[in-house]
Amino acid sequence: MLPEELPPLPALTQAEGELVDHYLAVVDLLGRINPARDGDTYRGLRAAQALVRKAEELRAALELMHERGERELHGGTLARALRVLDGERRAARVALPPDAVG
Repeated sequence: MLPEELPPLPALTQAEGELVDHYLAVVDLLGRINPARDGDTYRGLRAAQALVRKAEELRAALELMHERGERELHGGTLARALRVLDGERRAARVALPPDAVG
C-alpha cells in the first residue's frame, strides 16, 4: 500500500518560501539544542554554532520581503505550508517533553 500523499504546498512567493525554509531550519536547530532533551553537549554546541548562520538567513528573508513591500505575513497560508513540511512535529522538539510521572 502506498503512503498517503501529502497535500500540495500553498502558493508562496519565493521570499515566503525562503522564510518558511529558514524558519524550519532554526526550529530544527533549537530542537537539537533543547537542554530538556537527552543528547550530548557537542551536538548542542554544533547546533548553536549553526543557529547563528540560520538566524541571519531568516532575518535576510524577512528583510527581503519588507524591502519588496510584502508588509504582512499571511499566517493561514504560511501555517498550511509549515504543516505540509512537518512543522508541528519539528516545533514540538523545542517544547519541554511531557513530565514523566512515577
